[in-house]
Amino acid sequence: MMGTTGMEDETAESRVAEITRGSPEPDSAPLESPTREGPYIQFQHVSKAFGDKHVLSDVSFEVNTGETVCILGRSGVGKSVALQHILGFLKPDSGRIIVAYEDITGYPEKELERIRKKVTMVFQNGALFDSLTVGENVAFPLRERGDLLEEQILQIVSGLLDMVGVKEMADQLPAELSTGMKRSVAIARALASQPECVLYDEPTTMVDPLMGQLLGDLMKRLKSQLHLTSVVVTHDMRLAKKLADRIVFLHESRVLFFGTYANMEKCDEPIVQEFLRLDELDLGA
Repeated sequence: MMGTTGMEDETAESRVAEITRGSPEPDSAPLESPTREGPYIQFQHVSKAFGDKHVLSDVSFEVNTGETVCILGRSGVGKSVALQHILGFLKPDSGRIIVAYEDITGYPEKELERIRKKVTMVFQNGALFDSLTVGENVAFPLRERGDLLEEQILQIVSGLLDMVGVKEMADQLPAELSTGMKRSVAIARALASQPECVLYDEPTTMVDPLMGQLLGDLMKRLKSQLHLTSVVVTHDMRLAKKLADRIVFLHESRVLFFGTYANMEKCDEPIVQEFLRLDELDLGA
């Protein structure tokens, strides 16, 4: 069963932090650190269209350091497109995007690669290497660094798998895992990169309610233990209620609401209230 006791959580987290945070990447020294002021992520009047289809229209919101912001809305409203902009895979047609306190709007690929060492994504499909075991998948970004001994890598992998509750599956291949377990492994691999921020794309889609609850508990625990900044794209209101410090609600490419879950429930915007009512019906089904 996924999940660990409080004592095991602390042991795993401290073991991982001791090794990973104590070993700077070899090419990290020459770059001047940006001023760590203001929001960690900020969309400033961002618009994006694909042909005649406007996916984001004048979208503005911010994510503070250590905060979890959930992006809600029906399918096709631009939720995942927003994540692609945070990683620099897409560029806005207009507006500015701040990530890791830097304006990345016009950044070339080399600079975006540096940002992606700080901000990582847990993809909906897990994006695991099918030919590698669970342990090898998590070890992959650590071996890519080239500055860790194999013994250190094995310790980190063990700690990460323990932290996400799948340590006993280290020698299994991804094809042998459930969708939920694959997502847990994908989270462990994302954490191996020592990110400051994790982006989650529909983390509870296509999993049963129990696994969805366990994934939500894991994400909440990681935020508390590792003080991660997070952006979660989801349609799962249970997950949003559990995790979100603030919520961005998108409708027809625009932000209809940005604030806390409690304030969202009180929001007088009819479309937001309809979304909440329909979700209540789904939960009760």
